[in-house]
Amino acid sequence: MSDDELPAWKPALDAITGARHGGQIDGVLAQLESLDERHPNVAEIAYQLAWTLDSLGREAEALPHYERAISLGLPPNEQSGALIGFGSTLRNLGQTDRAAEVLESGARQFPNQPEFAPFLALVRHDQGRHTEALQLALTTLLDTTEDPGITAYQRALRHYLSQLT
Repeated sequence: MSDDELPAWKPALDAITGARHGGQIDGVLAQLESLDERHPNVAEIAYQLAWTLDSLGREAEALPHYERAISLGLPPNEQSGALIGFGSTLRNLGQTDRAAEVLESGARQFPNQPEFAPFLALVRHDQGRHTEALQLALTTLLDTTEDPGITAYQRALRHYLSQLT
């Protein structure tokens, strides 16, 4: 898609998120809210609004924007991020069962993205399922690390992992 084919909202959203990533947080929320009012059915705007509210510690306000972004449909890389953000926010608000559903769904939709597992491990810990939480965290570490100090002990760690009950 060429620049002259970009949706009308895209340059404004790129400028706002660029400023946020550059550390210029002042005014970003107001700009996103204004853009969202003008384009209420754009998943990418709703997602960025949710992300910004979440970053500002306003998790409860972020939830409906995550839900709207996900239901409107996002490109895959943003969809996975929105599911992680949504699940993590639900966890932070104490909604662990719903957080687990969202994160498990994300892990099924994006099986090659191990980042869902650590967030799900945190949920399992909060649910009192400590062994499962540790299993998820260790499995993810062992499956994804290339650190020579950890890989040197991978066989022993996998043995201990198999013995967790």
